Amino acid sequence: MKQIGSILDEQNWLETMELACKRSIDANPEREGDFMKDGFLHCGKCKEPKREYFEWHGHQILTSRDCKCIRDEKERIEKQKQYEEKMARIARLRSVSLMDEVFYKATFKNFDITDDNRKIYNACAKYCRAFQQMLEDNQGLLFYGNVGTGKSFAAACIGNYVMSCLRPVVMTSFVKILQQFSSFKNGDEEELIDRLTEPDLLILDDLGAERNTDFALEKVYNVIDSRYRSRKPIILTTNLTLKEMKENTDIRYARIYDRVFEMCYPIKFEGSSRRRIEAKERFDKMKSFLEGDD
Repeated sequence: MKQIGSILDEQNWLETMELACKRSIDANPEREGDFMKDGFLHCGKCKEPKREYFEWHGHQILTSRDCKCIRDEKERIEKQKQYEEKMARIARLRSVSLMDEVFYKATFKNFDITDDNRKIYNACAKYCRAFQQMLEDNQGLLFYGNVGTGKSFAAACIGNYVMSCLRPVVMTSFVKILQQFSSFKNGDEEELIDRLTEPDLLILDDLGAERNTDFALEKVYNVIDSRYRSRKPIILTTNLTLKEMKENTDIRYARIYDRVFEMCYPIKFEGSSRRRIEAKERFDKMKSFLEGDD
């Protein structure tokens, strides 16, 4: 025979379970259109049962059951929650990415594909799809070509894509980095190098725009070399030609470019300057407005 204490404990647990089941039923009440079938309340929309028996130690307790309508709604809410959490994480990544706000909306959906840049678009998209492999292989890209041909925009598209996959990215320029180096005190330089080494992808604009000083060239080399040693990819943009980089006889530049070509696959950007085209379009539009007939 069961002892009195164990019987009371079982009774207390039974009452607790019955109360929990009643609360679940209260949270899933009968709604307009619901109907009874086989002794259970059914949903008037999806026709699935909204009640079932829960067995506990030989006791049958009526409890709530999620019909398809409720399961679908819970799934929708969970997906929305995951989406919002992902967007919040991307926003946090972007806030520390150093990316200029002008590039926040640089995405492949906004990529204006032309005959001049179709191959570039395809190459950038392939790089993004294979980014995990690119990361493992320490494989970067070098975008080179004339001013205004879309190098920075394409690099930002890749950066935003990688961030959308919840991977950290930093995008800045050599000019800004050198300004920081120039203002540093003891210990600050190492902290900046660490910050540029940590993200999965580093994007740096305007290689070759730095001043021709031993200080500047040494810092540029240190940044690129730190990525090389950490085995993490880098994307660089430059207005220099391959010939200018490969045939430079200045040892200070040569060791920078040698390291770049070890890490980065070069992609040439050709065509007319998009900045000049857009400027002309704005000029023509304003001219038509100011000089046109009322």
